[in-house]
Amino acid sequence: MLKVQRPLRAGEGAPDELALMKRGAVLIGLLQPLQQKADVEAYAKAGITAFAMELVPRITRAQSMDVLSSQANLAGYKAVLEAADHFGRAMPMMMTAAGTIPPARVLVMGAGVAGLQAIATARRLGGVVSATDVRFAAKEQVESLGASFLAVDLEAMKAMETAGGYAKEMGEDFARRQREHVTEALKKIDIVICTALIPGRKAPVLITRDMVAVMRPGSVIVDLAVEQGGNVEGNEPGKIVTTANGVSIIGHNNVPSRIAVDASQLYAKNLLAFLGLLIDKEKNLKIDAADEIVKATLLTQGGAIVHPQLALAAAAGA
Repeated sequence: MLKVQRPLRAGEGAPDELALMKRGAVLIGLLQPLQQKADVEAYAKAGITAFAMELVPRITRAQSMDVLSSQANLAGYKAVLEAADHFGRAMPMMMTAAGTIPPARVLVMGAGVAGLQAIATARRLGGVVSATDVRFAAKEQVESLGASFLAVDLEAMKAMETAGGYAKEMGEDFARRQREHVTEALKKIDIVICTALIPGRKAPVLITRDMVAVMRPGSVIVDLAVEQGGNVEGNEPGKIVTTANGVSIIGHNNVPSRIAVDASQLYAKNLLAFLGLLIDKEKNLKIDAADEIVKATLLTQGGAIVHPQLALAAAAGA
């Protein structure tokens, strides 16, 4: 069973998708196991062998299976288009006989896959782009795309990255200084794209209400982390909120689905590449738990939770 989102369970809607699956079936999809731990227990109880595509490790061999990267790439692109469409002015500088239109100033917060695509897209549309990230490695990537990097403490940033390439949660002192630095920049910014996520955790708040209050009327913020709590205080999932000072906060859910054809095509190729690990030359299902990609994504098997992190959490809960 290949799915996009997690299967619905009893009480979530009709039909109960999990109940329709036979015991011993293999389920592969974006299952949100770190957020939906009760689902994982349900998969084990139902005898389902479940794989979570968002847990594919970021190693060279797994690049073709990296669902988070393929979908985040589209989300970063679409976020800039949404912002440009909602913004009441032109993005590029225009010099005309009637006068000069200044370029829009864009700030991208979080320079992962989504953030880097947002930078590239905003640059192509003619915006003056800056970006910020807690990871030191992001500085070179941001500048290679022609954007300027907002840095508050380069030395502290060197410790803000995990071995897997994700950002760690920043300490309170660093967060405070970062907020002050960004707040000053926001006074001149027209469009903000927020992309920061921490796997398995609530999204970090990057822009507080007080920070939104210093922005100019007509400014636009796109919060790509809205489904995990959001990077912006005052966001509402699935809605566009207009603040008292005229700033729009766009909180669309499932942004890749707003480019459904491309999102589906890329996701299908991710799944096809992943299936190559599970199907042998005789076209039989063969789950090799010793394979590091299989091991990282396998949640349940044989009626038990087998993923080390989730099994430990389940045992602690019991």
